[in-house]
Amino acid sequence: MPKLKIKKGDLVQVISGATQARGGDRGKQGRVIAVIPERQRVLVEGVNRITKHVKAGAGRGSGGRETVEAPIHISNVQVVDPETGRPTRVGVRTETTERDGRTVTTRVRVAKRSGKDIA
Repeated sequence: MPKLKIKKGDLVQVISGATQARGGDRGKQGRVIAVIPERQRVLVEGVNRITKHVKAGAGRGSGGRETVEAPIHISNVQVVDPETGRPTRVGVRTETTERDGRTVTTRVRVAKRSGKDIA
C-alpha cells in the first residue's frame, strides 16, 4: 500500500471530472473529512454529494432522504498550496534536530509550488 500524502484536515481541490458548469465538482475546494487508504479514496467536505434514502428506525427517528459526501479517488484531488491558494504537489523534507543530546529526524510535508510547509 503506497504512502498517502493527503491527510485528514487538509484543504484540497478537485482537479478532474466534470466542470461545475456541467454539474460536476472540478475546481471545488474543501477539507478532507476522512481518508480510506486501503481503497485510495478520500471524503471531501461539500464534494461528490449523493442523496441517500434512509429508512426510519429506532435510533434515527423519521426516515427520508439525506445528502452525504461519497468517497472520491485520491488521484482526483490535490492539496491546496497555503501561500498561493492553488493546487500543488506534495513533497517531503526531513529535518534533523538535536533534542536532549540525541538526534531526532522528522518528516515535514512541503508544497512543491511555493516550498512552504503544509500544516
